[in-house]
Amino acid sequence: METPSFVTAQLLVSAAALIIFVHVILGIVTYSIYLERKISAYIQDRVGPNRVGFDFGLPALKFLKGCFGLGQPLADGLKFFLKEDYTPERVDKALFTLAPMCSVIPALIGFAVIPWGGTVHINDFTIPILDWHIAGGNVQVAGATVNVGIIYMLAVASLGVYGITLGGWASNNKYSFLGGLRCTAQMLAYEIPLGLSLLAVLLVVGSVVPDAIVRYQAQHGWLILCQPIACVIFFISILAEANRAPFDNAEAEQELVGGYHTEYSSMRFALFFLAEYAHMTTSSAFFALVFLGGYHLPLGFLGAGHILSPENVTVVAMLAKIAVYLTKVVLLVCFMMVIRWTLPRMRFDQVMMMAWQAIIPIALAVVVMTSVMVYLDLTTLAPMLAANVLLAGLLVGIYPILPKYAPNHKVKLYGSRFNPMPGEVVRTGPSDPMALEDRPVHATAVEIA
Repeated sequence: METPSFVTAQLLVSAAALIIFVHVILGIVTYSIYLERKISAYIQDRVGPNRVGFDFGLPALKFLKGCFGLGQPLADGLKFFLKEDYTPERVDKALFTLAPMCSVIPALIGFAVIPWGGTVHINDFTIPILDWHIAGGNVQVAGATVNVGIIYMLAVASLGVYGITLGGWASNNKYSFLGGLRCTAQMLAYEIPLGLSLLAVLLVVGSVVPDAIVRYQAQHGWLILCQPIACVIFFISILAEANRAPFDNAEAEQELVGGYHTEYSSMRFALFFLAEYAHMTTSSAFFALVFLGGYHLPLGFLGAGHILSPENVTVVAMLAKIAVYLTKVVLLVCFMMVIRWTLPRMRFDQVMMMAWQAIIPIALAVVVMTSVMVYLDLTTLAPMLAANVLLAGLLVGIYPILPKYAPNHKVKLYGSRFNPMPGEVVRTGPSDPMALEDRPVHATAVEIA
């Protein structure tokens, strides 16, 4: 049987990559929830999940009981499946159901252009059932090999907000609606510095092909070193795009009950939950691609063509590259979780003012600086790093003379600790001896005396 012209080794590898990595992403998302709970427990000096194993109550599987709590994601998934799927009255039922899907789908298709394993060489082979002969060659280990891969990721990343906005509006709940509005305004604000920081990188690399960005970093060093300001802006922007703390104002429990997913339950709520962690995973893969060399590690001491170099196209090298890339992604996801449990949530007006009055102007300055350096043909590591240091120094120097935004002025209350009466001495620390004692189980200094 004659082989169709569109059936190539690249098509088959891309199809396999899509099927495999969508399940890998789902696995990372599932255990990201477990990591979130364990990391938060460690930071708060707790234990975290440690009971649910894989014994399922069967004596024969008793050795899998506990298992460091690794069965907790499975228990959480069963809980979502078994909970009542409640739809409130007076909601737009079609959009209410469609919103979680619109939120999770962009998160699960953004990874398609990521070159997880670089390039691998495939020998000629035959599909026995169809008697198709497939010509081999070098193929990319990615779901889609398109020349506008970076533009695709940027476009897909901005689609996730539609599901949140739809869910907030269709819920017929004022808190959900405010959460959707916040998410929309935040996305519009932080999409600009995200694109500008990426533009600064593309000016240096000169290509929007994902694998070309990795190859450039393999030759000239990771872009986090020569574009540190753009790197920080990009990371802040992906935190805001994924609605992660300190930018989780769209679901601020203290202000909006539960935000855009207040009225959701069961698997529809689980899809929103899944979308957040899928966005984190895809954003981390995007960040690793642009600034951390993708699948590359600086192992030049092993000689040219080492196992993680783009020129090594063996199957073993492909597996090693995939492992390195996924390790970077998981570490970045963990870093996002540490940020959540370290920094307090910013007020929404602070989030917007930081974007429009700080992040966007700095991103524009980085693009102008990068354009000048590219025009002068000074895009190697040392000149670019020096230019970033000079720009950072300039920004620090002009900050004190900029007008300050202070919307919350303290009202002077006569007699308060901030505005004491004449001659009054304000003491805010404790005065009781027991409170001043550093050894609570011993006697106080007064009792000893």
